[in-house]
Amino acid sequence: MDMGKVIGLGVAGNFAHHLEQAGELEDFKDVVTEESEAPKGIFPFYLPGSACFLGLNSIGTDQLTLPEYEANAQVEPEIAVLFEIIYDDKKRIIDLKAEKFTTFNDCTIRKEGAKKISEKKSWGLNSKGIGNKWIAIDKFEEGGVMDHYHLCSFVKREGILYPYGVDAPLLGYSYFYGKLRTWLIDKMNTQADFGPLENISAHLKACDYPLKALISIGATAYAEFGEKNYLKSGDEIYVMAYDERVDDISFELSETKVLLHQKVQ
Repeated sequence: MDMGKVIGLGVAGNFAHHLEQAGELEDFKDVVTEESEAPKGIFPFYLPGSACFLGLNSIGTDQLTLPEYEANAQVEPEIAVLFEIIYDDKKRIIDLKAEKFTTFNDCTIRKEGAKKISEKKSWGLNSKGIGNKWIAIDKFEEGGVMDHYHLCSFVKREGILYPYGVDAPLLGYSYFYGKLRTWLIDKMNTQADFGPLENISAHLKACDYPLKALISIGATAYAEFGEKNYLKSGDEIYVMAYDERVDDISFELSETKVLLHQKVQ
């Protein structure tokens, strides 16, 4: 997919325990949510046409390039959904139409003193990763194809394969389907520049109101190795979405399986 005009956004805190394990819960201490399980907010990772660092399309496919400076980087295994954005005549979002999904590595550096989430999300080419193909979304509600998918991730280090994130059903997301869509529309229209969060409406305006959004909907909890180990050069990353009805957890490709495989440089 050509990301040239597609805004890239992420959801923070949409899977139980992820923020605690990532050491980022303190960042959101002053962010009040309507429900205890609600995500904390939305952040940008790609702003098409922007002159700031987020104007660089940092999404790679088979390579992850670590920062040149010392950084604690972790895989953030996620599902990314491509949405069509529908605006009204006042340029407020009135609908998001889910088109297709894939796997995503929203790789993040644990950067002390970062004021915004986005400062940890993009540091150059190949600082993100996207899966090998897309799965069409028949309907973004229960009864659709996504009901049957799981997300898992691994890191191979020195020939040994370690689970990095827990194996989780997509139905395990705190906010999913209609609840997530409603929440996204509200936050994209109203989220203020506060704490680690940014005004998404202002970004949409600055990007000349893009018609598509690639939204990574939240990272799973970490397995023990993922929680305790940062990425190193030479590691290999695997983020997999599989249909539990027909697939198993292996790296054999199938029509229904989506795999992201990156080598860490």
